Amino acid sequence: MTVQAIQDAILALPEQGQIELEEWLAGRWDAQMERDFSPGGRGAKLIERVDAEIDGGQFRPLDPR
Repeated sequence: MTVQAIQDAILALPEQGQIELEEWLAGRWDAQMERDFSPGGRGAKLIERVDAEIDGGQFRPLDPR
């Protein structure tokens, strides 16, 4: 199956079906992010580095503008 075929199939879904698909994909994305950024995950070292920078005062808050 091609990406184009998948896109066409998604566009052919009724709006409620597209919403359900979006919710399903979001749940899978959230679970993957949780795994990646948990201790021992692929992003754990990044989190450790950011935490160390924050603890060391080497950060600037985002400008809320």
